[in-house]
Amino acid sequence: MKSYLETAIKAAIEGGKAILKVYATNFDVEFKGDHSPLTVADKNANTIINNYLLQTDIPIISEENRQLDYDERKDWTTCWIVDPLDGTKEFIKRNGEFTVNIALVRNGRPVMGVIYVPVSGTLYYTSEEGTQSYKIEIDANAYELAEIMENSVELKPADGGEPVKVVGSRSHLNEDTKRFIEEIERENQVEIVSRGSSLKFCLVAEGNAHMYPRFAPTMEWDTAAGDAICAAVGVSVIDQETQEPLRYNKENLLNPYFLVKR
Repeated sequence: MKSYLETAIKAAIEGGKAILKVYATNFDVEFKGDHSPLTVADKNANTIINNYLLQTDIPIISEENRQLDYDERKDWTTCWIVDPLDGTKEFIKRNGEFTVNIALVRNGRPVMGVIYVPVSGTLYYTSEEGTQSYKIEIDANAYELAEIMENSVELKPADGGEPVKVVGSRSHLNEDTKRFIEEIERENQVEIVSRGSSLKFCLVAEGNAHMYPRFAPTMEWDTAAGDAICAAVGVSVIDQETQEPLRYNKENLLNPYFLVKR
């Protein structure tokens, strides 16, 4: 049997291929009950990813699966948390900044993560034990898992310096975030670095930004894979209510405000 990491990487890449098939067409956009957009790409990728992850016999929380009551989830010590297409708004805008997110969570914390960018073929992932993170550009139509592992580059976050690079979203920048940035600007020069989807976590993990404040709603599937990739390189994702690391498989799958910072 393949390792959980190999299974997650394969699932992410194959899900990404399904997304690109839709991306090349004049697809329709639906809207869910919370007014968030949904396309057939989300659905197709979700089906493929679930087919891979179900082979592990580990339960799955996915944005596009029916959400189980907490009574059914509360005793899970391990689960997958998946966003089959993170950044549907970016997908609709056709700017390429959308991802496939897969994380393995144990006892409320993500211990392994995979983020795949279908348009560029960029793959971010942690080691199996979640102690390093890596990046590689692949050809999704001709890849070998062994070659991915052999040729990936280890991620290293930035040590500091100026300007302080703060990650902001192309789709979200609210008043709380603006105030946070203004506080930093009192003592430091600030540069805003914009990205969509979970790529914001990757910017901090790979040293292209110093911090990512997210003072707006997100769900666990938006953050779990990026959290794992950051944690593996010593970058913390801190709940702004408790000042503790974010928790997963909570009763309410909505995240509190958080700050990503080394």
